[in-house]
Amino acid sequence: MSPLLDKMQKAGVEKNSSIFSKAKIFTEKFMASTNLPSLNIALSGDIDGGLSSGVTLVAGESKSFKTLLMLYMLKAYFEKFPDAVCLFYDNEFGATPEYLAAFGIDTDRIIHIPTTNIEGMTFDAVQRLEAINRGDNVLIMIDSLGNIASKKEVEDANEGKGTVDMTRAKMLKKFFRLVTPHLTIKDIPLIAIQHVYKEQGAMYPKNIVSGGSGGIYSSNIILIITKSQEKDGTELIGWNFTINIEKSRFVKEKAKLPFSVLYEGGVSKYSGLMDIALEGNFVVKPSNGWYSKVDPETGEIEEKKYRMKDTNSKAFWSDIMTNKKFKEFVNTKYKLGTLDVDAEETTETESEAEDQN
Repeated sequence: MSPLLDKMQKAGVEKNSSIFSKAKIFTEKFMASTNLPSLNIALSGDIDGGLSSGVTLVAGESKSFKTLLMLYMLKAYFEKFPDAVCLFYDNEFGATPEYLAAFGIDTDRIIHIPTTNIEGMTFDAVQRLEAINRGDNVLIMIDSLGNIASKKEVEDANEGKGTVDMTRAKMLKKFFRLVTPHLTIKDIPLIAIQHVYKEQGAMYPKNIVSGGSGGIYSSNIILIITKSQEKDGTELIGWNFTINIEKSRFVKEKAKLPFSVLYEGGVSKYSGLMDIALEGNFVVKPSNGWYSKVDPETGEIEEKKYRMKDTNSKAFWSDIMTNKKFKEFVNTKYKLGTLDVDAEETTETESEAEDQN
């Protein structure tokens, strides 16, 4: 270390300062894998990846299993860190202790914080975050940002005023402005449920995340969940969901990862992987309605054939998911690469030379 660098390092008062190449907030980060491969890919671009620190927004219309995905992440975090605790800011009260316990989550490790307005949640969250040190394993859940009122809305309602509150988006922006640095510096994940509304005036309106720009700017990941019916003939047997990558610092934006939830059988754990495997030629369809695995080393098609319903099993996917080539294919398809500035400059120089010729 140069004398000047050492001098400047010692002169500051911020306790978290460090040499940039060795900064813990970049070099020492956790990754908690969920039990849903499609969700791992959506969160990290890696089938073995998963939840990391920072803000993750899960947005969608009503009954699009947003809370279910949040609980997958919470369970992964608890399994990753046996001493972890969760701060649960709740204003919808749809996730009951019985529901979480049935999901396999230890509710004795969750601090339930009923909240009625943004300002109260902000004050409480900042106070608790100030008490947390890096290395303390804490996860924050909010259910939901879309349904929480501002203090002004509450006061207007008490006074019988019907005016539209123009401060709510500002209060949410303030919340994220205050908590986001703590999340990054202290390696803490915050998962929040958010609502969506339809774009106005477009022929094919897309879903817009509500709540203003605060959450959008602060988020590492924004997932928008859409759904469609799964039918057997005319009978509704479940729902197909699609995780749309609206924003991500890790995954290519606009990527889509599907998963299914059936009335009989629940979440289809391996749903979403078949399209990837077919595209990468790790699985083929030798005949209509049947699937066969491909040896990734030799390219030979295995003789054994599977019906689609029989592919939703560990026996079918275990060797594919652990295969190095399959993992590399997933990473190439979904994961963000690094920007090669030199290559970009070379391309521009070559283009200029071509123009001159």
